[in-house]
Amino acid sequence: MDSEKDHLPCYRLAYEDLDFLQRDELRAVRLELELMKPELGLQEHNVLSTVVVFGSSRAPAAAETVSSPAPPGTQTGDGHAQYYEQARRFARIVSEAGQKDLKRHYVVMTGGGPGIMEAANRGAHDTGAISIGLNISLPHEQAPNPYISPQLCFQFHYFALRKMHFLLRARALVIFPGGFGTMDELFETLTLIQTKKIEPIPVLLFGERYWRSIINFDRMVEEGVISPEDLDIFTFVQTPEEAWRLISEFYAAKGA
Repeated sequence: MDSEKDHLPCYRLAYEDLDFLQRDELRAVRLELELMKPELGLQEHNVLSTVVVFGSSRAPAAAETVSSPAPPGTQTGDGHAQYYEQARRFARIVSEAGQKDLKRHYVVMTGGGPGIMEAANRGAHDTGAISIGLNISLPHEQAPNPYISPQLCFQFHYFALRKMHFLLRARALVIFPGGFGTMDELFETLTLIQTKKIEPIPVLLFGERYWRSIINFDRMVEEGVISPEDLDIFTFVQTPEEAWRLISEFYAAKGA
């Protein structure tokens, strides 16, 4: 027979007490849990390295219906459909090259949503390879796209932990045109490489015309807010084949 104390919140086991775990004072515990849950999942599936693909959630697929609808208010024109197709093709190339055995290298990782993220997960799916999606809980719910490997689809509350996981195994970042979120992820990575907080990795910006029209990197040098050598941290690319060649050459030169 249950005693009265069995129903009291203070008597619950701490790890079963959601009200307790969600207290402000337990934020450090929640941060650690959000670090460890994806980490253990990636270890269990032998994910040794990743290629992270960022870009707009609003980029439409060409000549077909996008399986994950873009957020309300989408205004991206069909011109961005080319980036969807390029991201999909790039992910195919990377997945075929990197997942030849159970020790999985160059596993495609995205933010798990629609648009460019869907395209990259879809390209890996086309080849039968696994891919990773790191979703984030938002007021307007971001649903995972259907091409993420189900066992590697994670949801985050904290942007900071999500961004940490993007870089923990990254051997390259491939950035397609995007908005605020894409810019946030791009500039954090550029800053970490610039300040030597992480080892240099290829940072490839797809679509030179787009990036030069949005960000005047050369003007930043002229104003003295970055150094000329900081422009070497990233490279503009135009095709999936060029992107994969640069990644391959980078690690061949390192003997990796």
